[in-house]
Amino acid sequence: MPDINPETACFLISKLHEFQVKDEVEIPEMPGDPTTDWAQQVMAEHMDDYCFLEIASAINDLDPVQQATLVALMWVGRGDFEVEEWDEALREAKGAWTPHTAAYLAATPMAAGYLDEGLSLFGYSCQD
Repeated sequence: MPDINPETACFLISKLHEFQVKDEVEIPEMPGDPTTDWAQQVMAEHMDDYCFLEIASAINDLDPVQQATLVALMWVGRGDFEVEEWDEALREAKGAWTPHTAAYLAATPMAAGYLDEGLSLFGYSCQD
């Protein structure tokens, strides 16, 4: 079970969706490895975007374990791991953690939907 405040996750889902639907935000296909600087390169031209700054601030306020929890939750929602593999997903996310979690999530296509699906699979909803 993810150890993250569902309200925090729902706020981030909302902001990620708002950011990623902007016309000027182009997100190319990504490599599977969150430890690469790919996300930083993709986000470089959006570092002054107010919505991205809100996302980055909220994520950077989380400790590294909570940031890894968000990444693992996204991976579960994307289907990289099953709910029953939560411990493995979290272990991998912790091992891949970098201080660029906000850029990684914001640069991941459909991250908001994957996080929402991940929450749903664990019985949470942002619609309540």
